[in-house]
Amino acid sequence: MLLALRGFWDYHCQIAPEIMPEFLAPLENHTVIQGREVSFTCVVNHLQSYRVAWIKSDSRAILAIHTHLVAHNPRLSVTHNGHNTWKLHVSNVQKNDSGTYMCQVNTEPMLSQMGYMTVVIPPDIMDETSEGLVAHEGGNIKLRCVATGSPEPNVTWKREDGHKIVLRENGQKKLLEKYEGEQLELTGVLRQEMGTYLCIASNGIPPTVSKRYAVNVQFQPSIKVTNHVVGAPVTKNVTLQCIVEASPQAMNTWFTDKGEKLLPNDKYSMSEAPINHYSWEMNLTIRSLDKGDFVGYVCSSENALGKAEGAVRLQELELARDVYQTTSAPGTQSRPNDLRPNRKKQQQQGSKSSRRKFSQRHHDSGGGGGGGGGDDDDNQGGLGVGGEYDGGQGQGQDNELLTSSNSGNSLGHSSTQTMDGGGASGGKNGHQRVGGSAGSGNQQQQQHRNYDKPRSSSYPGSGSIGIMLRATTSLGSLQMLAMIGIASRIL
Repeated sequence: MLLALRGFWDYHCQIAPEIMPEFLAPLENHTVIQGREVSFTCVVNHLQSYRVAWIKSDSRAILAIHTHLVAHNPRLSVTHNGHNTWKLHVSNVQKNDSGTYMCQVNTEPMLSQMGYMTVVIPPDIMDETSEGLVAHEGGNIKLRCVATGSPEPNVTWKREDGHKIVLRENGQKKLLEKYEGEQLELTGVLRQEMGTYLCIASNGIPPTVSKRYAVNVQFQPSIKVTNHVVGAPVTKNVTLQCIVEASPQAMNTWFTDKGEKLLPNDKYSMSEAPINHYSWEMNLTIRSLDKGDFVGYVCSSENALGKAEGAVRLQELELARDVYQTTSAPGTQSRPNDLRPNRKKQQQQGSKSSRRKFSQRHHDSGGGGGGGGGDDDDNQGGLGVGGEYDGGQGQGQDNELLTSSNSGNSLGHSSTQTMDGGGASGGKNGHQRVGGSAGSGNQQQQQHRNYDKPRSSSYPGSGSIGIMLRATTSLGSLQMLAMIGIASRIL
């Protein structure tokens, strides 16, 4: 019986087996930018009386045990939520914080898990002063750009203005949008290659950084004159221009061709406008031009390497004072005073034609002379020529006649016609007297029936010669009239 009781107690009073701690989640890996903060989280279940410790495994340094911080590092801290979560905090992360971190429970055997922290560093360009950034045209320049960061940055060169980088090697020239490498060497540099070059460092960690390098190519001035001869009228303003290329920047001056230096005042003003790193527009404005301003001018540019000059000649531009105007009389045009015909020549022509039979009428003013009359005997009209003043004198013979005038041709019948302005044709038999076109004078008509048919116009005051031909066909009923007009224009 005693044996039976002993077996009962052994069965019912046996101590339950111990439940060991376990991790509920793995320890995460972290990639953090230098200067930021990161936390490792260790979740342990059934911890009971065991303790959690934090260890940096690559250095085997114990950082903390339970809530007690062991490492003397103010950037480290440990927190516990009172249940099963433990955290290790690292603030202001530095490069040497990279490595493997272990969360360990002091069981037998030891229970642990690990996480890795990677510290990355954005690129940075060391503040080094590049040497040899100034060279004479045709010389060499070396640019060096050293960048740090983790991972190691990639260094690229570009031109700030977007132009291509020119590399010369073994007589060959290469044009590159970008160049990779810490050192950029420019050989045989020309003025077109001066400007700002950018060193750009990147490693995938923002932000990407860059540094500007100013490349200066020096050369003596050169001048290009926009217009060597400039014309302008009196009383107007004019601007003369030269394009200057120089490095370093030159002293620019304007002179007359007699060596007189021009200074800003009410008469002259000077201005300069940059085109690029080494080119400028050089302008001289001259106001209220007079006769004495039409001389030669010299633009001068000088720097420490040399001097250049350019010449501009200013000439007077004469403009016509009058322009053509259309008058109220159809088919007529007015002319500038300087283009009017010589009236003396017209008078001489009129006197020569007086040898023929004609009836002559004088005019006070108006248009050119009418055409001459036809001859009954030879069926040929006389000549109509210009008269004195602006009006012409008509002359001729015959009845049944067409006359030409400045405003066209008149066709019809009239008994009498008087014009203060235009010329008139005489008639031998008195059946017709048709005058020329009216000018500025007054016109009076009696018992007329005219049909105006404009043919051609001439300038008032210009002489006109009408030759009338009449041909009668064998039928006797059809008449064909042809006129050949020869207009003389006296300039």
